[in-house]
Amino acid sequence: MNLPDQPPTFRPPTPTERPWTWRLENAAGEVVSVTAEYADQRFASQADAESWVGEIWAELAAEGVDAVTLFEHDRQVYGPMSLHA
Repeated sequence: MNLPDQPPTFRPPTPTERPWTWRLENAAGEVVSVTAEYADQRFASQADAESWVGEIWAELAAEGVDAVTLFEHDRQVYGPMSLHA
């Protein structure tokens, strides 16, 4: 018996559904590992991605993130953008 695919609410979104991601970097431009709460976040739109980083930039900085770079799939949109004043 074949079951239908799980609805989107019960499975992680695919990169096609949420193509926007942030690369979290240290001052040397290397990727920073952060707690699971902040790691590998994906967004449906650029606005959603920018709102998220705007809301939690201080928490990211406390985890050792110095800058962020925004991507849509593999295309770099902008960055690195500093999280420091």
